[in-house]
Amino acid sequence: MSDIPPDLTWERAAPPDATGPGPWIELAFGEGDDGEAPVYIRETSDPENVVTTNRRKWDAFVLGVQAGEFDHFVEGVEDATDTTAAETTNTTAPEINGIGPDTPDTPDA
Repeated sequence: MSDIPPDLTWERAAPPDATGPGPWIELAFGEGDDGEAPVYIRETSDPENVVTTNRRKWDAFVLGVQAGEFDHFVEGVEDATDTTAAETTNTTAPEINGIGPDTPDTPDA
């Protein structure tokens, strides 16, 4: 944990109407704008356990999620409003902290 900067700004990845303590995933972006800049990931229920990756890998992951590359992991999972996957598909996924299809430094995944 000593390599994790103490002054990170953690952003919770939860629906806007989410209530309660989670657990939720939180992200923090380290200093730097290049592909090797650190990205920190943790779960709210275990904030001392932090996974570190870099911006290039994070961008590739986000693009994969937006492209539906991981949809098979949630097949058959119903959300709280009992909607179908076709109703919840977001073809114009929002940018996440400046990461998205319109980000100029996004790598080809």
